[in-house]
Amino acid sequence: MIKLRIDVDYPYQSRAKSFLQVALRIKTKKGKDYLANAHIIARMINESPREVRGYWFFTPYTMPDKKLLEQLNPQRHEIALHVANKPIEEWKKLEKETNRKVEYYTIHGTEGRIARLLWGRKSKGPQIVIPSDFSLMDFQNEKPKTLSIDRDRYKYGFEKMAVLVEEWIAQGVVLSFHPEWLFKSTEKSQRGPVYDLLKSILKVDTDLNTLSVKKKSFFKIAHDVQEYEKNAWSTNEFLEKLKERGVDVYTFLDRKWCCPTQNPLVNWRGEDDNVGLLEIKTYPEWLQMVGKKTRNMIRKAEKEGVKIAVVEASDALAEGIWKIYNETPIRQERAFSHYGESLELVKGNMYASKNNTFVGAYLDGELIGFIQLVYGDNIAITSNILSLQKHWDKAVNNALLAKAVEVCAGRGQRWLMYGRIGNHPSLDRFKDNNGFVKFLIKRYYIPLTSKGRLAIRLGLHRELKDALPEFVKKPLFPVLNWVSRTKVKVKMRLRS
Repeated sequence: MIKLRIDVDYPYQSRAKSFLQVALRIKTKKGKDYLANAHIIARMINESPREVRGYWFFTPYTMPDKKLLEQLNPQRHEIALHVANKPIEEWKKLEKETNRKVEYYTIHGTEGRIARLLWGRKSKGPQIVIPSDFSLMDFQNEKPKTLSIDRDRYKYGFEKMAVLVEEWIAQGVVLSFHPEWLFKSTEKSQRGPVYDLLKSILKVDTDLNTLSVKKKSFFKIAHDVQEYEKNAWSTNEFLEKLKERGVDVYTFLDRKWCCPTQNPLVNWRGEDDNVGLLEIKTYPEWLQMVGKKTRNMIRKAEKEGVKIAVVEASDALAEGIWKIYNETPIRQERAFSHYGESLELVKGNMYASKNNTFVGAYLDGELIGFIQLVYGDNIAITSNILSLQKHWDKAVNNALLAKAVEVCAGRGQRWLMYGRIGNHPSLDRFKDNNGFVKFLIKRYYIPLTSKGRLAIRLGLHRELKDALPEFVKKPLFPVLNWVSRTKVKVKMRLRS
């Protein structure tokens, strides 16, 4: 069984708001932010397929509200007392407000002078004196060894802790943490964040594994980083989880080439979007369809001695990719995002990638270009297609893309996607020459909060490059490219 000790010291995610609450001795259970992280933790415990027991220690300033009480079912949760000042009075109050029998207590630790002052304790001497006839059991004495996972998560990181906690669980260790460090970390007290660790332990929230949350002006917008590869089902339960995380707007796209969205709700805002899409039947049909110029470019690579082959992930491949990344800081007239990446990072990303194929272009045994194909549901995606600039005269990218089409055709993969069309003129021409079309789709935006509704009403939910009309955007491309190049040049000068 997984045993969790949750010390609910403060009522809000905001430390300043919580400190003010305690300092002013305000005992309230009102407000949408009250015990927000505790609600998330309780839900996670309830949804876990594993056997879990949560011991919740509440202070007089963090009494569970109605929602949390409903979540804390006796089958998986036990309510206990975190003594602040008056053990007997606080115990009776907790039992009365929760209508639960309390059996355990711990003492809220306040070693520092400011903390003692905040909680109304003496500056010296014992923190709390427990009466000799106090009938609650001391949790520290009654339960097995307790280890602080929010402190150790900060110290060791997620990867190491994910292994350690499973060993501790097997040993019967109680895992202790504070809800305030669910998503945040603090250098001062060296704690947090424990959400990823709890998610791993409890085997929950897997639908959030690929979620990306971005702060935009006054609101947060989220999307699934694999939204092109799989369908994003916006269930009420999923949207509630996003609201728990403070997300104001959730966006997803309509994969109508295979799975069109049925009956979008009236409060969803649909915006025009597109993907560069190629429908593949057979490789010979594609080769005939693209035209003479493209076929000549493919043959040119072969005449220049370029060898194209499917390759397995390896250290040698990673080193070749790393060299391509670091050949030049500018590609396609813009700053190149992968320039400056370390070999270790390139290796890590390559080995971590799943459901993909690497195709390499070689000249005299040296990797001079590569393409990475990522496979999703009813789609293959060109994640990368790059070559050394010094060999661009050999039509390397044309040969790589031709091999990618051949691989997809061999797998029976009907659709091949190559990004979007409309924000990069020279790249758009390359896509057009290779048979990709501008396939129109809808991108939906779901407001989850009042801030989200306001952001959509003001038109702030869209990226600026997508909101601008075509006649405005086209003349801006050279300017934006120049700004991008200038920024990277300035950064390089400052480093040197």
